[in-house]
Amino acid sequence: MLIQRVTQASVSVAGVELGRIARGLLLLVGVGHGDTVAVADWLADRVVGLRIFEDNAGKTNLSILDAGGSALVISQFTLYADTRKGRRPSFMPAAPPELAEPLVQRFAAGLQAAGVAVQHGQFGAQMQVALVNDGPVTIWLERETGSPD
Repeated sequence: MLIQRVTQASVSVAGVELGRIARGLLLLVGVGHGDTVAVADWLADRVVGLRIFEDNAGKTNLSILDAGGSALVISQFTLYADTRKGRRPSFMPAAPPELAEPLVQRFAAGLQAAGVAVQHGQFGAQMQVALVNDGPVTIWLERETGSPD
C-alpha cells in the first residue's frame, strides 16, 4: 500500500467525480496472491494509528483520527508490477479481481469502522486521481502475510 498525506485528493471515472477529500490520506491499495482478510484488517488498523499528521508544534504526532482527516481508497493492482524482465511490466503478482475487490472493500470498511470518513474509487475502472501531496509525505506500508502483528 502506498500512503500519501494530502491537503486534497479526488478520483474520477469518465469525467464523473466519484470521491473527493480535503485533508487526509490518499491510499493506493494493491492486493497480492497471498493477501487475506487478516492482512486487510491489519493494514486498516495500522493506517488509522499512524501518526503522520503534524500537531501545533509541527511534529508528526497526530493520527488521521486526531487530525480529523478523511481517506480516499483507490484499488491499484499496478503496485504489484514486476519489472525485472523486459520493458513491459508483468502484473502476475497481483491477485485476481475476485480476490482483490473484497479485500479492498474490507480494508475500507475497517477504516470506516474506526471512525475515518472514506471515499472510494471504482474497482477495475480507468480512474483519474488528482492530489496535492502534503509535505510531501509518502509512505510504503506492507505486511508480509506470515508475519506476526
